[in-house]
Amino acid sequence: MSVGEMLAATVPMARTLGLEFLETTPERAVVRLPDRGEYHNHVGGPHAGAMFTLAESASGAIVIAAFGDQLTRAVPLAVKAEIGYKKLAMGVVTATATLGRPIADVVAELDAGERPEFPVEIAITREDGAVTGEMTVVWTLRPNAPNK
Repeated sequence: MSVGEMLAATVPMARTLGLEFLETTPERAVVRLPDRGEYHNHVGGPHAGAMFTLAESASGAIVIAAFGDQLTRAVPLAVKAEIGYKKLAMGVVTATATLGRPIADVVAELDAGERPEFPVEIAITREDGAVTGEMTVVWTLRPNAPNK
């Protein structure tokens, strides 16, 4: 099962919005929100909440792709998110996520017994390539409690 298939199967909101996971690698995740009337806002474009969910889902996809091998000892959790809406989004929109820190550095902190934090940067674009929004999600890998 691919990361996108796994997220679509386990995250009900991703299924509800019909998100399409186009690419999920440790270097980049690309997720598309289809253009559906029930997701529109008052000006006919995708609702801000749908775009937030799109971008957050892309960030989650890259986190799973990059740190999936750490899931037996840590849980990925979003710590905070900030989004800026830059231009009017209309039609299909796509979110492209990239990690803000090297994977090896994050894993080294986890190996040292720390709870690493790392940003994921996401650009939301229209089909014409215009950036309509930018989002940063800060994630952590929370170490699992040791067995007692």
